[in-house]
Amino acid sequence: MDSNFYVMVYKLTGYISLLCFKGYGKLSSALKVEWNNRGFSTFHALIVAFASLYLLLLSDEFDEKSHGDLIIDRTSTLSDMLLGFSLGYFLSDLAMILWLFPALGGLEYVLHHGLSMSSILLSLISGQARIYILMVLFSESTTPFVNLRWYLDVAGQKNSKLYTYNGIALFLGWLVARIFLFIFFFAHMFSHFDQVKKIFPFGFYNLIVVSPVLAIMNVFWFWKIVRGLLKTLSKARHKH
Repeated sequence: MDSNFYVMVYKLTGYISLLCFKGYGKLSSALKVEWNNRGFSTFHALIVAFASLYLLLLSDEFDEKSHGDLIIDRTSTLSDMLLGFSLGYFLSDLAMILWLFPALGGLEYVLHHGLSMSSILLSLISGQARIYILMVLFSESTTPFVNLRWYLDVAGQKNSKLYTYNGIALFLGWLVARIFLFIFFFAHMFSHFDQVKKIFPFGFYNLIVVSPVLAIMNVFWFWKIVRGLLKTLSKARHKH
């Protein structure tokens, strides 16, 4: 994907924010950069979440009864385009993180993006393990809730009902898309391990190593989300 496209989305976020949020113009330059960057990540998350959901559940691409080939070898033009789009996003976002390090995120974000890019690139080149990459990409569906929480905090709405409702939605979304989904992910790998073993060696070991690391990171972040939600709910109760 052309880098100009990502620059356009980044700048468009700033223009829309200036029209919809009066306080945007008063933000510091650093906060404006992060604000626009989070708009960029929300755009990416919505695209890949809906596309991954379509490919995994609504299309017949990974329906075990509709194709004769191995499920780990299945690919399509749409999934190729989606992985290319996502690879471009992670690359550009990683460049932003490193350029402004650590303002946009610490080493855990660098690790997350690095692992994600390596897995996406290997699947894009080989055409294998596409189903597992799409499962992980669907977990990006939690990103809009993470970003909305940050936006509300910066806008001084941390004590609002919307902040509380978003926290609950983030908790439920993370539980489904990053905890339960990864349990299904590993169960699917185990039940199809005879096929998984046929992935080319570097891709196989990447899948075996990277997916548990991402799962551990998701559990760690989920623990932080639960702590934050409990704190928010406690404040809300004391207000009443």
